[in-house]
Amino acid sequence: MLTALIIEDTPDNMKLITFILHKNGIDTIEAETGQRGVELALAQPRPDFIILDIQLPDINGDEVLRIIRKSEGNGSIPIIAMTSYAMSGDRARLLAAGCTGYIEKPIDPLIVMDQIRDVLEGKERGTKAKA
Repeated sequence: MLTALIIEDTPDNMKLITFILHKNGIDTIEAETGQRGVELALAQPRPDFIILDIQLPDINGDEVLRIIRKSEGNGSIPIIAMTSYAMSGDRARLLAAGCTGYIEKPIDPLIVMDQIRDVLEGKERGTKAKA
């Protein structure tokens, strides 16, 4: 069974993402801050993939991404940015910085699991949820 680390500070978003993953047979680990997310990403056992919000209350998602990508054990773990941080060029910037995929909030609960699977299977390097 896969395990996802969700790094998300908004409780409603955390509940929704966790619910969707659990419904699809994926275990979850939750972190409400970037620092806690880094700690859990580098801890044993490691998650199979990470869903990362970019706007976090302590260290932002860009820094979380940088730290994880530079680590020995998790340099290649799939990291999916799931964020409302959707200014022009953000998707390309985050993918270039090391995100495996990009899903724009608000997510569509009916298709987000397909988007996650596509990223994990390497079918797409990033996706945009339909509003």
